[in-house]
Amino acid sequence: MATINFYLDKSDKKGFSPIHLRINCNSEQVKLSTGEKVKQEDFDKETQSVKENSERATEINYYLTYLRDRADELLNNSYKKSYTNKELKSKLTGFVKAYKENHNVNIVREQVSLYGKPFTFIDLFAGAGGFSEGFIQAEHNNKFFDFILANDINENSELTHVVRYNHQLGLDADFLCQDITEPDFLDNLLSKTKDKTIDVVCGGPPCQSFSLAGKRKKFDKKDDLFSHYLEVIKVLQPKYFIMENVKGILTKEKGKIKELILKEINSIVDIKEIPKLTTFIKSLKKNNLENEFLLNCLVKRIEIEQYTDLKAEEFKEFYIKSIDSKFKKLTPDIVDYKTSKTDQRISTIRHGFNLLVRNKEWEKLKRDIIREKDFCNIDNDYFVDSFTKFLTDIDSNEIINKIEEAFSRLNIAKDFEKSCNDIIQALKIYVLNIDDCLTLIRDYCNTKQSKELDIIINDIRLYRIEAPFVADSSNYGVPQNRERVLFIGCRKDQKFISEIPATVTEEEKVTVFEALYDLDFIGNNEEAHLYQLVDISKQYNGTAKKMKSLLKTRSIDGKPLKSKGKTFADWSKKGRLNGRFSKAKKPFYVKNTEALNNGEKVFDVLHNHKTSNQGEDVIKRLDIILKEGGYKKAQAELNKCGLSSKKRNYNVLKPESQSPTVMTIPDDYIHYNSPRALTVREMARLQSFDDSFVFQGKRSTGGNNRKTELPQYTLVGNAVPPLMARAIATEILKNIK
Repeated sequence: MATINFYLDKSDKKGFSPIHLRINCNSEQVKLSTGEKVKQEDFDKETQSVKENSERATEINYYLTYLRDRADELLNNSYKKSYTNKELKSKLTGFVKAYKENHNVNIVREQVSLYGKPFTFIDLFAGAGGFSEGFIQAEHNNKFFDFILANDINENSELTHVVRYNHQLGLDADFLCQDITEPDFLDNLLSKTKDKTIDVVCGGPPCQSFSLAGKRKKFDKKDDLFSHYLEVIKVLQPKYFIMENVKGILTKEKGKIKELILKEINSIVDIKEIPKLTTFIKSLKKNNLENEFLLNCLVKRIEIEQYTDLKAEEFKEFYIKSIDSKFKKLTPDIVDYKTSKTDQRISTIRHGFNLLVRNKEWEKLKRDIIREKDFCNIDNDYFVDSFTKFLTDIDSNEIINKIEEAFSRLNIAKDFEKSCNDIIQALKIYVLNIDDCLTLIRDYCNTKQSKELDIIINDIRLYRIEAPFVADSSNYGVPQNRERVLFIGCRKDQKFISEIPATVTEEEKVTVFEALYDLDFIGNNEEAHLYQLVDISKQYNGTAKKMKSLLKTRSIDGKPLKSKGKTFADWSKKGRLNGRFSKAKKPFYVKNTEALNNGEKVFDVLHNHKTSNQGEDVIKRLDIILKEGGYKKAQAELNKCGLSSKKRNYNVLKPESQSPTVMTIPDDYIHYNSPRALTVREMARLQSFDDSFVFQGKRSTGGNNRKTELPQYTLVGNAVPPLMARAIATEILKNIK
């Protein structure tokens, strides 16, 4: 019989004594340091805990309880029957080390004032850098943001970042050009952030394919990027994180995807609160003896959240092997010896455990297959169903479904039905998120315990979020109606942010004309490198007065001012960066990384202002649509002139209002004053990028190249509008501690 206790070693010069864990078993003894220290008078030898009135008593006692429970599980509930002293000490030392490594953010006690100092942020799925641009513009009460790192998988994103932030602005912001789903992504991210505390994480993981786990109808490279985004959040534990997405995510699969995203956010836990929850679950055993196995499984599942990467995989393997061990003991009771060796149902269960234990390897294989499938354009063909079926079959949920089916086909005696059902339920617990685990725990609670659980749930959830909200960029001084969904996670020690206040009213919104009028000096198949004077009186004749009335003097964020402001176009030319960048170098363009390394830079006054070379018929078609006021209205005239098009739509810009959502294909839009598509610079203006922000690399691309290349138009169209990002960053600066 083993005994587990804690004792104090000799005091140091400051009077603090190290706390050690001691295990006595079969006349053998194992000792190890917990890494914590207390004063002798603050430790209660009888209760084996730090006295309640001592500093950090609650925190240390949870930690000691955690260690005792882990030691007890190794000694009494492990799938491995016995350990040598060396093995036992090694595993316990691993627990201590892992706990301390994952315990580096002390949320409750973090009270250091950072007023007047920068707060750090990183930008994931950065693309051109719309979030980054808005965050470095933001400033409030002498508080601002320090740009640490951006990430994207595309080389042109990296090139645009390096030129803008490293060369032009002189920042040391790093760039990680890597797929977030790759196994070593987190290690590389941590290496590049150099152990700096990250206060804010922003990004918009694409969710086009995101679907309910185990029920995906399509597997591609954009599958489940959201969960990898949250893995970064779990590791970095920023004060705030922002996830931006398309409005359709709210109604996808009848709102179930939105609810799943909220569940996953609510499943990010404060690891130092885990011992409190696991202790509570163990207390439920007294009144739930028949469910002791499942309650133990819930404890193990929740404890996995304390670890990342290899340590987490080790505990997942331990979890499955523990259930496998229970099944092995049960097998002789439910089938005879011959059946246990040859029956397909038993083999399915046994092999299912093997598949689950190797989950990490299967996930890597799945990722590689998806990458190759995407590279070979496998979609809408005779191959796609086979790929989809295989990728579905190796998903953990599907493996568990097959194990459950195998159990259901066995003729199990009534005496052993409960044990079999417990095994199935334990496997289902394995794939639950923490939020669903908390719901399940409540099933074992009485009314009093349920209230106690509510308090624990409030403490253990690291982030607070009530619901996502729709933000329209036009409310933040952007001349574009672009609705996006924002999920803002607020760490529990920070002020809660539920929305981003508008910077302009409906009547004050910036118009298309304000954004583009001074760039309207370019014709078909032309490129401008300098600004030219636009004479509104000459250009618009009878409507000049009306057009001039659209121009307003504004603050940086779009608020109309009576004096001391600038027009939107003038702000775009001057730039909206704060005073930290007064020594910024002139913007330049390079066609690729090789050109940058070779110093092949283009220093123009105006960049990215080139029109497409459109044929005569195209110009006539656009002219008719422009004069008729819209694509649908122009259909009869287009048919009459033999200029009808298979194109689904053209958006005619209205000078007195905001543009529709800017996408990645310039031919979708017709300039309000000329029968032509927009230039990259004009689309960038509609997105609220400063003119000094130069989009690098190719201007456009087509066909299958769109899968691998990220030309200028795509960089612009996919970006978060900087002025909206600026409003988000400013609101965070107003609230962040």
